[in-house]
Amino acid sequence: MAELHTQATAEADLVYKLEDKPPFFNSLVSAMTHLLAIFVPMITPALIVGNVLKLPVEMTAYLVSMAMVASGIGTYLQVNRFGVVGSGMLSIQSVNFSFVGVMISLGFSMKEKGLDENTMISTLLGVSFVGAFLVCGAAWALPYLKRVITPTVSGVVVLLIGLSLIDVGITDFGGGFHLKGTDEFGSLKYVGLASLVLAIVLLFNCMKHPLLRMSGVAVGLIVGYIVALLMGMVDFSAIKNAPIVTIPTPFKYGFQFDFAAFLMAGTIYLLSVFEAVGDLTATAMVSGQKYEGEAFQSRLRGGVFADGLVSVIATALGSLPLTTFAQNNGVIQMTGVASRHVGKFIAVILVVAGLFPVVGRAFTTIPSPVLGGAMVLMFGLIAMAGVRIIMTNGINRREAVIAATAVGVGLGVAFEPDVFKLLPEVFRNAIAAGGITAVVLNVILPRDVSDKNIYLSDKKPE
Repeated sequence: MAELHTQATAEADLVYKLEDKPPFFNSLVSAMTHLLAIFVPMITPALIVGNVLKLPVEMTAYLVSMAMVASGIGTYLQVNRFGVVGSGMLSIQSVNFSFVGVMISLGFSMKEKGLDENTMISTLLGVSFVGAFLVCGAAWALPYLKRVITPTVSGVVVLLIGLSLIDVGITDFGGGFHLKGTDEFGSLKYVGLASLVLAIVLLFNCMKHPLLRMSGVAVGLIVGYIVALLMGMVDFSAIKNAPIVTIPTPFKYGFQFDFAAFLMAGTIYLLSVFEAVGDLTATAMVSGQKYEGEAFQSRLRGGVFADGLVSVIATALGSLPLTTFAQNNGVIQMTGVASRHVGKFIAVILVVAGLFPVVGRAFTTIPSPVLGGAMVLMFGLIAMAGVRIIMTNGINRREAVIAATAVGVGLGVAFEPDVFKLLPEVFRNAIAAGGITAVVLNVILPRDVSDKNIYLSDKKPE
């Protein structure tokens, strides 16, 4: 009954429902609104990985371009729902932040072994390509996985993603990884510029108008970029002699595979499945669709299967893995547009933007402090999203113990990765170690029916 009431309320608030086809101009405006919410988070992971691992500019630019192309392809598959592929809802695909820390950790490990950039990136994308098939399989095993990967487990994973990435954000805040260990790191010009960006994002976040709040990160980056330009901190050499068009090339850097790296990537893939489940459920709710029953389970299965298939395509083309993004759910609520046909406009715009390399290369010119000012808040919000997921169905003593232990192990590994040097390499990654700990504890710890859940409010969900 509660589901029907929520569904009817959401549907009544919609200007364009799921199957409606808005006029061309309305569709274009709605598409641009969605892109405003997701564009910065979409290209940021590739920029972070490229900057931290010190990849060549053209390689980082290609990662950014393919992120846009793959996101466009993935969004088109999701909204159209071809057979068993796709949710058939306005589900936007974008780069999965879960893999940023993993890629950086594995990349550093490969660099220590003497691998060059080409071999390193081909291995990272190779293990991600194979691992994506695990998500495709997980789509058909969702009823069984739900017993193992609960909101507490998936919430811990998202929390650790945010916490582990804050180190990257604060390093860029101080000037970037390339300046660490020098007197320049943490100097006033870098910290001041990053603080300006953060202040602008916070200012916009305090505004009442939803569109202004949503555009805060983009405005902060633009203002920070202009100030950096005036300070002479922007290097345009990356744009010079850029080709007119980028041709997506499968396995452009070759195909390499490493089983130890695959274990880590595969673990993150499986743990991120339920982040996608949560996002797809939220999309169904705000779109006025059923979020229980066989019809919804079919949508869910198609959405998760598309997640895996899109990551197969993305990593083959040269992008980091993709997943369903949560930000577009807020846009649906704000605009009242849940039409899946708007997703087709989003898909086309992303693919076209990705095919012109000047777009990708332009983003590589953003100075580290400008990115750092936005990332500190962005990654903190990811961590808070993890807390909200943990509290979805309330929390009792057992769930609190699982979350506390998993976060303790995960953060402990982040501080001292060699503590588990006798175990497989997967346990030297904070997200994987914490996620595996949460899964194991969820399986072995006994449940106490008398242990009551505590909710975020006094009123329990109906």
